[in-house]
Amino acid sequence: MNNYFGTLTPRMESFREELLNVKPQVCVERAVITTQTYQENQDQPLALKRARMLKNVLEKMSIFIEPQTMIAGNQASTNRSAPIFPEYAMKWVIDELDEFEHRDGDVFYITEENKQKLRDIAPFWEHNTLLDRGLAAFPPHSKQYYDLGIIKSEGNITSGDAHCAVDYGNMLRVGLKDYEKRTQKKLESLDLTDYKNIEKSYFYRAILIVIEAVKSFAGRYALLAEETAEKEKDAKRKAELLEMARILKRVPYEPAESFREAVQSLWLVHLILQIESNGHSLSYGRMDQYLNPYYEADLAKGLITEEEACELMCNLWLKTYTINKIRSWSHTQFSAGSPLYQNVTVAGQTTDGKDATNPMSWLILKSVAKCHLTQPNLTVRYHKNLSDEFMRECIEVIRCGFGMPAFNDDEVIIPSFIEKGVKPEDAYNYSAIGCVETAVPGKWGYRCTGMSFLNFPKALLIAMNDGVDPASGTKLCEGVGHFRDFTDFEQVLECWDKVIREMCRQCTIIDATCDMVLEKDTADILCSALTDDCIERGLNMKEGGAVYDFISDLQVGIANLADSLAAMKQIVFEEKKVTPAELWEALQSDFAGEKNEEIRKLLQAAPKYGNDDDYVDQLVVNAYNVYIDEMKKYHNTRYGRGPIGGVYYAGTSSISANVPQGAGTLATPDGRKAGEPLAEGCSPSHGADKCGPTAVFKSVSKLPTKEITGGVLLNQKVTPQMLEKEENKQKLAFLLRTFFNRLHGYHVQFNVVSRETLLDAQKHPENHRDLIVRVAGYSAFFNVLSKKTQDDIIERTEQTL
Repeated sequence: MNNYFGTLTPRMESFREELLNVKPQVCVERAVITTQTYQENQDQPLALKRARMLKNVLEKMSIFIEPQTMIAGNQASTNRSAPIFPEYAMKWVIDELDEFEHRDGDVFYITEENKQKLRDIAPFWEHNTLLDRGLAAFPPHSKQYYDLGIIKSEGNITSGDAHCAVDYGNMLRVGLKDYEKRTQKKLESLDLTDYKNIEKSYFYRAILIVIEAVKSFAGRYALLAEETAEKEKDAKRKAELLEMARILKRVPYEPAESFREAVQSLWLVHLILQIESNGHSLSYGRMDQYLNPYYEADLAKGLITEEEACELMCNLWLKTYTINKIRSWSHTQFSAGSPLYQNVTVAGQTTDGKDATNPMSWLILKSVAKCHLTQPNLTVRYHKNLSDEFMRECIEVIRCGFGMPAFNDDEVIIPSFIEKGVKPEDAYNYSAIGCVETAVPGKWGYRCTGMSFLNFPKALLIAMNDGVDPASGTKLCEGVGHFRDFTDFEQVLECWDKVIREMCRQCTIIDATCDMVLEKDTADILCSALTDDCIERGLNMKEGGAVYDFISDLQVGIANLADSLAAMKQIVFEEKKVTPAELWEALQSDFAGEKNEEIRKLLQAAPKYGNDDDYVDQLVVNAYNVYIDEMKKYHNTRYGRGPIGGVYYAGTSSISANVPQGAGTLATPDGRKAGEPLAEGCSPSHGADKCGPTAVFKSVSKLPTKEITGGVLLNQKVTPQMLEKEENKQKLAFLLRTFFNRLHGYHVQFNVVSRETLLDAQKHPENHRDLIVRVAGYSAFFNVLSKKTQDDIIERTEQTL
């Protein structure tokens, strides 16, 4: 581990060790309390039922204060335990109860007693969950795409939405009491003779219930801190506990008045939002911007030192790491490593275009590096005036080898937002959400990233097969004929155009169906209250309460599509070394036999995306533009209901979906064999990028980046030895500036680990407990990943500078 940033204080090191040694458990408390609440409130309007559920959970769940912590608040009965959220899905939970601890990756443990508690409540949820309603609601033809794994959206009908950041800055400035006051005023002004206002009254009453519940929850910890202090013999720790109690009696209900109060208030609300709903990617937003005033004020008053503030921030990251989530095994394969994607964003620009880097920006970099964990997900907003000093500090964090920070480019993202109708002052305040997605904190609806993953290579095979899925023989849509009979490459482009437009339409149908059932079943009251303009409009986020509401769907296998198109164009139609019929037969046989293996070698030798070759790069740009053109025709379910936007845009943040989607995809014309992983994000296929990182950057920059506002995810991999030399650190800085300033790249992040280390970690995991890798738009401990995902990371190209 790189010690450039120093080490943790002894108690934070103790806390970290304790958390890393924990075996993740399944916690059933929330499931039992939620079931009781739903049973007792079946006749209540959704908003009130959801508010009472959260109130009961916060009143009855176990709470504790760790001996090392200065911040109170826990998600489950023990740290790193994953709660069950039965209102979203229960069947997979019951079906997989005995398999949790035998998984190939993302292992969880559960006692027999707790298994029985879940089995006891399961009958109430039979045909009564979001997943049940979602599967039943899919139009029959669209469900075929879901069932065949062509369009996958399981994650959003087995859990909540999230993928947002609330306005933590305003919450800290005014406290929840201000939201309570505004809500009460709106409630009292309603004319209930208008039936729409009756619905709004439920929402306002629900907000009041939830704010009171949050205040009481903080009070529970205040009381516990006082009780613990009474038994504490160490005078320093006793004083610390009493101060914790004092703070918790104030925040988050009252405005924060100090740095310590701000951090405690922030953490408790962030935590409760994830108890309310298990939608992941609940992000912190531009933390350096809203915490810095408290930090600098306390420094000036002598109330805190930089070292004390750094320890408190480390404490926050360790608490952030305590949050956990269990997914079904099929969904787990799309999100390997149990990621929560809790993104924190630093740097960027102020609304007048000046560098926004401040002392808190530096402190966040330092504290995240010291902790060396998978959470939070750290993003730096790059712009041309970012100082060389801060860039060098970022590279030192990269050298720590845990896949952070990622870089997002202001020069691309801000103009893209403004073009889509986002006010400039809001566009300049965007933050990273989850992986590489972006949104304006506190003003954006749920899920700024995709509901559905569309498998591009599988779509290509269906297009080549006259609209029939070659794996199942299912006729899905009208095609333009079979590839065997094609005589020129233009027919390939024609079949792609026809089929991908229909699949885009089906993505919209599936997406809208998920949104529809989520709106009817799972209102998130606190999250909506902290998002403008939900209180003003009397609508929760799912009903159109947010100022902005844009969604990206996710496209998987960009590089495979590029390489497949190039191989067919060159090998089949230009050089005529293989006939269309011969290629199709080779694909169907998975390149079995000597002749088909020779065909595979020809395909593999064709031009490859990632080498700055216009021959292949332009093909994928044109193919992607067809999808983007079709996507612009459609709207989400909030369109016309208040928010600006209500439309879709593209995104390549495929998380670890490239592995399971590759497992269900037959051999492809790029020479990839059946079942092998697809390329991840917009990164080149493994081993295809032969010309170094500059060529990769050039290929990626040719994509229609301003249209892929959902994120252009690029992973790069270098060895630790590569960044030991000062000249190579400088080269990396120059490379990054070139990528963003000249090529207008959207995003990049780095794995700093050698192939040899990863292979040894597979053989001797006990020697690599701290090994963290960048999976996609997030990092994970290597040892918790399935072998297939580990292999996928091992095979990524190691770049030289």
